[in-house]
Amino acid sequence: MAGDSTHRKSSNAASANTTWHEGAVSRADRERLLGQRGATVWFTGLSGSGKSTIAVAVESRLVGGGRLCYRIDGDNLRHGLNRNLGFSPDDRAENVRRTGEVCRILADSGVIVLASLVSPYIADRAAVRALHDEWGIPFLEAFVDVPLDVAESRDPKGLYKKARAGEIRDFTGIHQPYEQPLCAELVIDSAHLSVAAASDCVIAELRARGIS
Repeated sequence: MAGDSTHRKSSNAASANTTWHEGAVSRADRERLLGQRGATVWFTGLSGSGKSTIAVAVESRLVGGGRLCYRIDGDNLRHGLNRNLGFSPDDRAENVRRTGEVCRILADSGVIVLASLVSPYIADRAAVRALHDEWGIPFLEAFVDVPLDVAESRDPKGLYKKARAGEIRDFTGIHQPYEQPLCAELVIDSAHLSVAAASDCVIAELRARGIS
């Protein structure tokens, strides 16, 4: 398969003395075994926009249709892999980078990955896209678009209330900016679309690209 893993190198100086070891099984082999293509759908948007809810619905539909799918939630990763990271711009960048690496590995195995993170900065999301491009793996950015006042009125976790009260620092939309995607593959207006309609949009895009 075009873009499959060959001669991958890291530009990180700390990795200069390590060697990439190729295996005998390719991504194409794994995808034939699964009968599907691996890919990552990256849901980004404000807290309360509906990212996780939509990802849950898409995961259920994909698995119900016989597709191997794995959902990665940013909050969940902060209970384990990313538990040592805070919410400063640098920590957010590292949170996104680690998550992007996990997504890339899973997608390389042939899995359809659904990642939902606020991931507020364009540069950080572009870096994750570049990781996938490096390996020739489909990457779809899904911007779950909702006005701040709507997201704040939902406040399912009570985070906006805490941020307004000064109990939470570095909160996106209150203390830090959210940089909207400039060319996302999907823009989902969650202020007007139902969860079912939003999941329809994602499934349709995956099918149009021959992924699901």
